[in-house]
Amino acid sequence: MRLPVLFLAVLLGACAQQPARDDSLYRALGERPGITRIVEGTLLNIARDPRIVERFRKIDIQRLRNKLIEQFCVEAGGPCTYTGDSMAESHKGQNVSRSDFNALVEDLIAAMEAQGVPVPAQNRLLARLAPMRGEVIER
Repeated sequence: MRLPVLFLAVLLGACAQQPARDDSLYRALGERPGITRIVEGTLLNIARDPRIVERFRKIDIQRLRNKLIEQFCVEAGGPCTYTGDSMAESHKGQNVSRSDFNALVEDLIAAMEAQGVPVPAQNRLLARLAPMRGEVIER
């Protein structure tokens, strides 16, 4: 009878241990304050970007700001929860083109550069966001 009890104890102990969350990107981006500055910089860049500014005229920018902060925080491994719609749902019917998407990415990169985010950290964030591209373009 001792073997099943020992096995159960080992199994429960293994289940209780969560793998360590990798928050190194979150830290490299400046944690929540840094991510907030990056998002706000991106939105300011979009406001000055004639290629895509019209796409954002009728959008609740405060809500977009908050959801982007949540999303970037989650993607960076931070202690956040994303409460927005899926990317597919958010962009449904908007017919976002490749050039629109690329312009937004350029505005994001410029915001990260302005905040002094190292290029490796920029690339890590972009790599984590890249899979969403297919959910956004021409939906």
